[in-house]
Amino acid sequence: MLTAKQRELLQFITVRLEDSGISPSFEEMKEALDLKSKSGVHRLISALEERGFIRRLPNRARALEVIRQPEDSVAAPRVRANDNVVPLRRPEPARQPANDIIELPLHGRIAAGVPIEALESHSTLPVPAALLGPGEHYALEVSGDSMIEAGIFDGDFALVRKTDVARDGEIVVALVRDEEATLKYLRRENGMVRLDPANGAYEPQIYRPGEVKVQGKLAGLLRRYH
Repeated sequence: MLTAKQRELLQFITVRLEDSGISPSFEEMKEALDLKSKSGVHRLISALEERGFIRRLPNRARALEVIRQPEDSVAAPRVRANDNVVPLRRPEPARQPANDIIELPLHGRIAAGVPIEALESHSTLPVPAALLGPGEHYALEVSGDSMIEAGIFDGDFALVRKTDVARDGEIVVALVRDEEATLKYLRRENGMVRLDPANGAYEPQIYRPGEVKVQGKLAGLLRRYH
């Protein structure tokens, strides 16, 4: 059995997800339920999670998923006006909040010049969800200047969508000979794979197809200003 406040919060989260696909913030939940503090929201969220009605999604600063509804839940009430059935008005969808953050795995530095080994690490990089599309992503710190003509500079963070396929002309993370990784334009010609830099000072790198594996495609960049 859910308390009245637990049921009210579950309905509010459900409606917001249906309308916008985005979880409401704790501040929005506090105001919707007329609670005095966010600690009350935390208690309600924990209670709903323990009872299996919702779950928190991993690697997200705030993201909830509704798993089920109470067995005794009923359809939203409707009112009749002028012989037309009109549903009660739902809350207006919220804009995507600025604090919707995803913690991406940060897998060391990747060469934008001569290939270097892509180092694994247990670090993460907080990234605004609005910068990413669908799919699974990870981040790599760029080392070198061979992609500067594509606007990719030393110290940038490459946001990469995991995939093992790519079209000619796309910027990819390419694993070379199963030991070195590099960020380059991918092109295929004369039965070979060519990894092109975006800097006239560097020469293309040409390999046999079996020597190169696509590890992902560039989805975005983050730049740190000092």
